[in-house]
Amino acid sequence: MSEEKILQKIEKLLLIHDSIPPEVVKAKNIKLGLRNMDGTGVNVGITTKGYVVGYEMIADKKDAGKSVKKPLEGKLYYCGYDVEKIIRELEIEKRFGFEEVIFLLLTGLLPSEEYLNLFSQELAKRRRLTKAERSIIMQEVEDHNHMSVLHSAISHLSRCDPNPDSTEFGDVTNQCINLIAKFPTIIANSYNVVKFRDGGDLHIVRPSEDLTTAENILYMIHGDLPDTFDALMLDKILILHAEHGGGNNSTFTVRTVSSSGANTYMALATGIASLSGYFHTGSDESVIDMMKDLKKNVKNKDSEKQLRTYVNALVREHVVNGEGKIPGFDHAVYTLSDPRSVILRELAGEYAQQKEMTGEYQLFFMVEKILTEVLSEELGRPVCSNIDFYSGLLYQMMGIPRELYTPLFAMARLAGWSAHRLEQLREGKIIRPAYMPPKEGDKSYIPLDKRV
Repeated sequence: MSEEKILQKIEKLLLIHDSIPPEVVKAKNIKLGLRNMDGTGVNVGITTKGYVVGYEMIADKKDAGKSVKKPLEGKLYYCGYDVEKIIRELEIEKRFGFEEVIFLLLTGLLPSEEYLNLFSQELAKRRRLTKAERSIIMQEVEDHNHMSVLHSAISHLSRCDPNPDSTEFGDVTNQCINLIAKFPTIIANSYNVVKFRDGGDLHIVRPSEDLTTAENILYMIHGDLPDTFDALMLDKILILHAEHGGGNNSTFTVRTVSSSGANTYMALATGIASLSGYFHTGSDESVIDMMKDLKKNVKNKDSEKQLRTYVNALVREHVVNGEGKIPGFDHAVYTLSDPRSVILRELAGEYAQQKEMTGEYQLFFMVEKILTEVLSEELGRPVCSNIDFYSGLLYQMMGIPRELYTPLFAMARLAGWSAHRLEQLREGKIIRPAYMPPKEGDKSYIPLDKRV
């Protein structure tokens, strides 16, 4: 039997062996994906970091003893503070807030002006990479997958730490702050190295201690000091991506690996690995592709009738006849609205006026409206746009390359991952859920010469 045939045989057998009938899952009350039968998440822990509200469970009037979801307008809290209110206050004060949010997630407290200045200065001092760290970036950039580069780089950075395996609280705090500070530089440097390996000139821009995180990432990507309006817009996007509770896939992965006693670099690298998966993120890029296809196939972009025809065909193809999802729509928790999308919609409208791109924004706005209606009707439940729908548009307006959309998500979420890692270490219990076989039994071992 050839190598190809044995591989095909293995694939065929594993597909048969690994198939679990839905009736078995239901009979044994298995929580696949740590989800209850009604789609709600299984409570497996307590966190003070982030809390997501999208519905409430109320008594089912048709079936006594059962509960049903009551859809709600979405809310997101960081350490008890409504994120929308944080954004609104920052807009009033016309100042950057990502550093403040990092401090909040790590400590649970809003910093005083003195503490915020000291913390921001500490991040600024740590942003520059050492010679050894720069060498790792140069060595690890071997392909165009920036998430793979980040995954390799963050795990290899342990070589630059004199005590990488320590799980002492002070050491881990120091490691997390160090990585949060350096991540913008790592992303920008790896991006510029990839461009160089594609035949361009090598432009490595060092971070400035006088700039915020948002300003620095734009500065290091583009090579010019950023417009303050652009940087403030990116700052808000980073805040909205910084944390989303303990149950999202990447954060739960970081917590699970942290609970084993793994070091900081390995634990946070698993967050990047999770975030690279299609089901967790990357939809902002897919939204841009979807809108590009729409523009190609819809003759009159101002015609709601033509847009609705395109949307109906899209939903039929991906939702009705397939098992896919529409990028930028639906969420495991949010029902009536995703508060992050609500804020980004508003920001995109403001930004579009500044960039003279109101036509592009209006197209997104109209498509969001139609898709929300069509999906809600088709699925028989409320469906809203999520954070990915407008984020890609905003990145486009800033001139941020699409290959950096997901790395920027990781850069922001590193704050939340770090906070959850520290919280998990304080808990001190290894995460170890149970698995069971589809059916009990003790098979009789068959001697090799009697097998088919």
